[in-house]
Amino acid sequence: MSDVSIETRELGKRFRSRTGDVHAVDGVSFSVRPGEIFGLLGPNGAGKTTTLRMLATILTPSSGSASVVGHDIRTAPAKVRAVIGFVATETGLYDRFTARETLRFFGRIVRLPEAELERRANEAFELLQMAPIVDRRVGTFSTGEKQKLSLARSIIHDPPVLILDEPTYGLDVMAARAVTDTVRLLREQGRTILLSTHIMRVAEKLCDRIGILHRGRLLSVGTLAELEGRYGSRDLEEIFFAAVGSRPDAAPAL
Repeated sequence: MSDVSIETRELGKRFRSRTGDVHAVDGVSFSVRPGEIFGLLGPNGAGKTTTLRMLATILTPSSGSASVVGHDIRTAPAKVRAVIGFVATETGLYDRFTARETLRFFGRIVRLPEAELERRANEAFELLQMAPIVDRRVGTFSTGEKQKLSLARSIIHDPPVLILDEPTYGLDVMAARAVTDTVRLLREQGRTILLSTHIMRVAEKLCDRIGILHRGRLLSVGTLAELEGRYGSRDLEEIFFAAVGSRPDAAPAL
C-alpha cells in the first residue's frame, strides 16, 4: 500500500471577477496518509471548499496537480470519482425518496448489482444507526438525519477515501455529535478521510493532523501536539491566530 492516499502539489484555482483574478486557492501542497483524518481548518472563504471540489474533480485546477489513491485528478477524473465518497454542505437529496430508495438510486448510478446494493445499503444503515428512518421520506428528515443519509450515500460504492466538506455544518449539538461519531466509525473501517471545518472543536476532536488554511494559502500543517509546540499554545484558537498573524479578518466561527 502507498504511504499517501491524497497528495496536492502547488494546487491553485483562480476565478475571474470584474476587478481581476481571485486566487481562491494559491499553491496548496499537502498529503494525507492512509487511514488518517486530515482536516483543513479555516474561516469561511479560506478556500476549503474549492480545494475539496478540485480533489473531487468537480472543479478543474488553474495550476498545480493532485492525485487520489495514485489517480491524477486532471488526467483520470473517472478513476478518482470511483475511489472517493464526497459529501458537500448541500445534500443533493430528493425529498420524495425514502432513505432506502435514495441508496438504491445512487447505487444503481454506479452500477452495483442489485443483491450487492441491498447488502451494502443494509450495512450502511446499520453502521450509521438509521433503522428508524430508512423507510421515511427525506422531506421529513431533520438536518442531522439528512447528513447521515449523505454519509450513507457516500459509502455505498465502498470507497477507500472520503472527502467531507463541513460535515457538521448547520447541525445542532446532538446531531453534530452523531456525525462526528460516524466519521470516527468510518475511519475505523480503514478509510482515509479529508474534511474541512471552520469549527475548532471539530478539528480538535476528529483530526489526526490539521492544515490551517487562510486566504487560499496553507499556512501550517501538523498534529495538534506539533502545532502546540510550534506556536507555544495548547489552545487551537490561539494557534490559529498565531498562524494567520492575528489578522482581524481571519476570525473563524467557533
